[in-house]
Amino acid sequence: MSVTAVQARACTVREALDRVGGKWSIGILVAASEGPVRFTELERQVEGISRRMLTLTLRNLERDGLLHRKVYPTVPPKVEYTATPMALELYESLVALTTWAERHRTAISEARAAYDREHGAPTG
Repeated sequence: MSVTAVQARACTVREALDRVGGKWSIGILVAASEGPVRFTELERQVEGISRRMLTLTLRNLERDGLLHRKVYPTVPPKVEYTATPMALELYESLVALTTWAERHRTAISEARAAYDREHGAPTG
């Protein structure tokens, strides 16, 4: 395999991991894996996300084949997002990752504070 082919493959894997591991993607994918979810529900469930970032992240996840978007012909239009089979494969891993983060967030915060005391606070 040529260096270019290896780089292209690594880039594709990195991009896939960046997408599913992104700051907002995990919460969206977990919510959508539990059943159809509407935009406003996602906006409430994904803490801190702006409408614009939610729209962009949903579009990217749909583009990557991880979400299916269904528009109902109502006034106003009703739009639901569901996880695709490919995204459902990730569900247990994403839940495990978020559970781990929740379980260890205090310890990580304490470790950061101890490091900063020992090494000086970060400058940026």
